[in-house]
Amino acid sequence: MRKIDIFDTTLRDGEQSPGVSLNLAEKIEIAKQLERLGVDIIEAGFPASSNGDFESVKTIAEVVKDSSVTGLSRVLKSDIDVAWEALKNSAEPRIHVFVATSPIHMKHKLMQTPDEVVESAVSAVKYAAERFPIVQWSAEDACRSDRDFLVRIIKEVIDAGARVINIPDTVGYRSPNEYGEIIKHLRDNVPNIDKVKLSAHCHDDLGMAVANSLSGIENGIEQVECTINGIGERAGNASLEEIAVALHIRKDHYQAETNIKFNEIKRTSSLVSKLTGMIVPANKAVVGANAFAHQSGIHQDGMLKEKTTYEIITPELVGFETKLVLGKLSGRNAFNEKAKELGFELDKNELKKAFTAFKDLADKKKEITDDDIYAILTENRFEASASPYYEIEQLQVQYDTNNIATATISLKTSDGGTVKAMEKGSGSVDAIYNTLESIIGMKIVLKDYKLQSIGEGKDALAQVNVKVDINGKKINGHATVQDVLEASAKAYLNAVNRVMTVQANKKVASN
Repeated sequence: MRKIDIFDTTLRDGEQSPGVSLNLAEKIEIAKQLERLGVDIIEAGFPASSNGDFESVKTIAEVVKDSSVTGLSRVLKSDIDVAWEALKNSAEPRIHVFVATSPIHMKHKLMQTPDEVVESAVSAVKYAAERFPIVQWSAEDACRSDRDFLVRIIKEVIDAGARVINIPDTVGYRSPNEYGEIIKHLRDNVPNIDKVKLSAHCHDDLGMAVANSLSGIENGIEQVECTINGIGERAGNASLEEIAVALHIRKDHYQAETNIKFNEIKRTSSLVSKLTGMIVPANKAVVGANAFAHQSGIHQDGMLKEKTTYEIITPELVGFETKLVLGKLSGRNAFNEKAKELGFELDKNELKKAFTAFKDLADKKKEITDDDIYAILTENRFEASASPYYEIEQLQVQYDTNNIATATISLKTSDGGTVKAMEKGSGSVDAIYNTLESIIGMKIVLKDYKLQSIGEGKDALAQVNVKVDINGKKINGHATVQDVLEASAKAYLNAVNRVMTVQANKKVASN
């Protein structure tokens, strides 16, 4: 079996999804989960793009030890220097340098000749190789590049010190056969190609990112770049979970394998969905809610007789187990052990807060599943990432005879005070948000609102993700509790608290 390296770019390309904004605590939690998943390389960000990206890449590089951490860089010495400062303390420092190679990009974006592009790429790779033990070079828009030019520049950057060569289908243009032919052409015509690993980075604009990546593997690719749930620019990237499971289920065909721990797939997918606010479609392969549902009578009959008639992937393989292990009589130690099993190391205060939330839920909900406990743990973890300037003390919603909702809300403030207001709205959520806006005293525009259930049944947890605009700054908020209206209010407040935390940090820094 050939070993295929999994290069995850959820924290870089994935965060470029429209409307996605992750804070440092959320990025670290995703990185740690990717490490548990068995990802070989984590692209943690673009260090030179902002101070926030630099700090997140630097912190992740210091925290993650079982996966290699990398950062993106243009062919600029200044970018490479910043990337080195961010990554030098990682277990295996590596850099991902890129430059566009297609005629349309070189002419209209770079405004450089092909010779100038080759010179800048070679110079950057040489400079990076003086610092980083592993240099990856990418030919942006490789799949619309002239093949002879691609052969030329790849040979030059390999001679300059590149150890991984990435061939992106940047705009998702090629078909699987075409992408495979490009990889085969490079393997047959680049004389020093045996000195490097070839990598695929395929986008999903025409719905072929996973198919193109697998075609690349069939033609000699040894690394695939992908994201959890396939999130990313425009229509997204190749889906990590689909590629990994396809290689596993069809190992007879691909003769390739990965280091992915399949039972961590569902948990990773849920975490990324929750923190990005990008809900996984029910019909999504491998991790969608309907991926293992069978409604047709013929299908159900076949499943009852022999599961493999209609099920090539078992839900247990990818972590869809929901064992009922804890209840209202469970103690703190048992809860802490379950938290560790789910990948959480809680300090004393975190354990106290999470256990209290678990007990509250156990009093209301008959069946507690692993999904419920995971939701509690992530919710309590990320409430801490935004200082609680406001916390809900009391929430009440009423309807009058004209079906107009009225919300009465009392909030605790960070200085120990209490503020209260009552406003009307065209619905319960509208009334709640009008009341919160009145209390907070800022102009808040709701840009997006998403609601989904965690688990099944009428007592399932409600997860709400919102995106709001506060003084021109767009920010996400999320919350997971049993009551839909409470979850709606808490998600809104989470966004407000995050904005206020950022403003407070900027004020401290300026002083």
